[in-house]
Amino acid sequence: MKQAHIKRVRDLVDGVLLLDKPVGLSSNDALIKAKRVLNAKKAGHTGTLDPFATGLLPLCFGEATKFSQDLLEADKTYETTVHLGITTTTGDTEGEAIDMRDVDVTLAQIEAVLPQFRGPIMQVPPMYSALKRDGKAYYEYAREGITLEREARPVTILKLELISFETPLLKLAVTCSKGTYIRVLGEDIGHALGCGAHLIQLRRTQVGALTIDGMVTLEALQAHAEPLSLLAPVDALLSSFPAVQLTEELAKRFLQGQRLALGKEALTLPDSLGRVRVYHETRLLGTANLQEYAILAPERLIAAVHA
Repeated sequence: MKQAHIKRVRDLVDGVLLLDKPVGLSSNDALIKAKRVLNAKKAGHTGTLDPFATGLLPLCFGEATKFSQDLLEADKTYETTVHLGITTTTGDTEGEAIDMRDVDVTLAQIEAVLPQFRGPIMQVPPMYSALKRDGKAYYEYAREGITLEREARPVTILKLELISFETPLLKLAVTCSKGTYIRVLGEDIGHALGCGAHLIQLRRTQVGALTIDGMVTLEALQAHAEPLSLLAPVDALLSSFPAVQLTEELAKRFLQGQRLALGKEALTLPDSLGRVRVYHETRLLGTANLQEYAILAPERLIAAVHA
């Protein structure tokens, strides 16, 4: 007699895990492993890290997934090691070497080249990327030996600092806007220096206001007696927004999606207009837009958070 398949019952888990993604694992595989450990019903990540990259991968569970888009839009900070003199098919260690040149580069030359990559720049996305054309990812075309024409896109390099240089290794700290490919930045710097380059190490250290403080490895998560205790609260994603405290009655109306006129209420409001996080006492109710005349317009509401 065929045994019936018993579907695993997942728990309602809300919060944010600051995962230190290991090298060699895709962001999606890391999410699946963490979701399994936490037995979570709903989960999502906040923008992918290349398999060869390590570092901060914020994973959102339950109600936190409603705010993951904010981290997709956020600036990100990396430390990377660029190997000058060798160009690869992928711009990193995962590809095959296609060009090798002598590295006759001085520190002064590097310091002269870096400024041209600071601020708003145009960057051509790599073929080995998850961007799609006609429903098919670029990397799928690349694996078939097909190279497509790609339009350069505007990105912003907010910070580009030299950490160290010992021929042929160039170590850099980079803070950039969304959509920036650090692999391409490394290649472009190598091209500007006349010797080519690829990345041999990439580590993300910050996403928006989230940093490596409190980051945990998969091994630590799997070994922990109470892995749920390693989750940061949902509002860890919203720490850059000012907070608004509502009374119990106003909180009820807010959770019904009502716009609230707070001008005559005895509440302390932020000095500036824009996005805010909204609370009743210690409970996060969601996000809203604080508009002219102290109008609070609900944006994303959350249900009661589960432990």
